[in-house]
Amino acid sequence: MGEDSILALKRFKDDVKEVAAGYECGISLEKFNDIKEGDILEAYQVEEYRD
Repeated sequence: MGEDSILALKRFKDDVKEVAAGYECGISLEKFNDIKEGDILEAYQVEEYRD
C-alpha cells in the first residue's frame, strides 16, 4: 500500500484527464513503477478550503 501522484494518464496514445470505468488506460506515477495486473488503484484529489 502506498501513496503517489499521477504524472500521466493515457487512453491509446492520447493524454486524457479521465477514463470511463471498464476501459483500459496507461498510468505513469511519480515514484512507484511496479504496477501489476490485479492491483487496485484509488484516485482522489486533495482540495484546500479557506474560510
